[in-house]
Amino acid sequence: MISRIWLNSLLLSPTVTIATFVVSLSTVIAEVSVPNQNLTNSGADSQNNQLQVTSVSQLSDVQPTDWAFVALQSLVERYGCIAGYPDGSYRGKRVITRYEFAAGLNACLARINELITTATVALITKEDLTTLQKLEKEFATELVQLRERINVLESRTSELQTNQFSTTTKLTGEAIFSVASVFGNDAADRDSNPNNNSDLKDNIILSNRVRLNFDTSFTGKDLLRVRLQARNMTEFQGGVTGTRMTRLGFDGDEDNKVGLDDLYYYFPIGNKVKVTLVAVEGKLNDFVNTFNPLESSGSGSISRFGRFNPIYRASDGTGVGINYELSKFTNLSLAYLASDANDSTDKNGLFNGNYGALAQFSFKPIKNLDMGLTYIRSYYAGGGSSGVNLTGNTGSANARRPFGNVATSADSFGLQISGRINPKLTVSGWVGYSFVESEVSNDRADIFNYAVTLALRDLGGKGNLAGIVIGMPPKVIESSQVSDRGTSLHIEGFYRLQVADNMSITPGLFVITNPEHNNNNDSIFVGVIRTTFKF
Repeated sequence: MISRIWLNSLLLSPTVTIATFVVSLSTVIAEVSVPNQNLTNSGADSQNNQLQVTSVSQLSDVQPTDWAFVALQSLVERYGCIAGYPDGSYRGKRVITRYEFAAGLNACLARINELITTATVALITKEDLTTLQKLEKEFATELVQLRERINVLESRTSELQTNQFSTTTKLTGEAIFSVASVFGNDAADRDSNPNNNSDLKDNIILSNRVRLNFDTSFTGKDLLRVRLQARNMTEFQGGVTGTRMTRLGFDGDEDNKVGLDDLYYYFPIGNKVKVTLVAVEGKLNDFVNTFNPLESSGSGSISRFGRFNPIYRASDGTGVGINYELSKFTNLSLAYLASDANDSTDKNGLFNGNYGALAQFSFKPIKNLDMGLTYIRSYYAGGGSSGVNLTGNTGSANARRPFGNVATSADSFGLQISGRINPKLTVSGWVGYSFVESEVSNDRADIFNYAVTLALRDLGGKGNLAGIVIGMPPKVIESSQVSDRGTSLHIEGFYRLQVADNMSITPGLFVITNPEHNNNNDSIFVGVIRTTFKF
């Protein structure tokens, strides 16, 4: 018979594995000596999170050479009171808890009681009944605790199901608080006379941006995103610095009024095609890889220019994107966006207003090296609320509107590259070139920009990121009407300190030399401390 000492020692041991438990349980059942009645599985096997098994061969990680094979085979095939995991495994080497011990024993005892009630009196001896009574008494406390825990879990599950936000939607959020200012002598000016420059508006500001994302999936492979946003971050441009080259990567001021910032639906077609439908606030960079590890506005580059190639900012609004995986290492992306697709007035709508059409071929020529070739055809109807904006507010005023706010078209080409030197160091860069034409005259212009970025991960601690960006914002290098007389350089450095899993602090600084590509303008510095919370 089973002794009390064996039961207590097995329960009190902190390292009893499932395999050890099976062998011991098999011994217990054998002592009871109940004959096989060929009944089906019951007890613990009826639970939703377990796999119904009738043969030990159904368990993928159990082999005939395993030391506990015979015992497990007996409990599975003879008594049917041991179950596996939903993936067909048994995991016999995992340490078992006292509650799992009690649950397994209770399942086998229930099977034996079932056999007893269906068998004749001659099949069950008095000694067998005495053994069963001792076992039930020995584990009475554990069985009561198990039932209590199950009742609590059922109650909590029922409460969660009743009060849950949604069965298909997940809520995530991001909050940014920033302290920022600009430094320098004077604001930038397009004029050749430096004496005409106004003063910088260099007061230190404290501002914020808050985003809430509602991500919904109906099939497990698709995604419907609804994003709400509120912010009050001053844009360092115009009356502040005299140039759009000094803008932050996360700025924008709606006086903290909550608005719809993103609405799109993503779904796959087969294994290689992915389609994205954008209703509002779509951007061309949303559809493609920009090949810059510093792209994120909340945790990457602190500047607007430093996030990605400005040609991706040729258009935003409503549209569609398609990504086709040609092979494991090549991908073709197509996208179309219209700025005022919901407006039926003249020079607006889905096809008659401002739009951008993108084609990008991405490939990996060698290991740890990724490249992208990009072409964007953009059109600006001129006038209206959107107007002409060739550079997405990252370059000079001449590059933004070389012919003024009149109908303009552009063919832009980009080369993006990203190479991982080692697991922590990535060097990336881009070149962008646009051929621009006026739709109301014979005027032409060429616009050029480039940048090199460096990302050093885990510097000084896990999750930290040091970033450097050096480049030239969009510049008119040739034009029949206007041209930029100097060259501006964008030089940026920042260090993201990962304070906690959901909190980071990023001090950063960037300088624009010869703002507006005008050698008569003094350098302007932009400093910021960005604190980002994610939840």
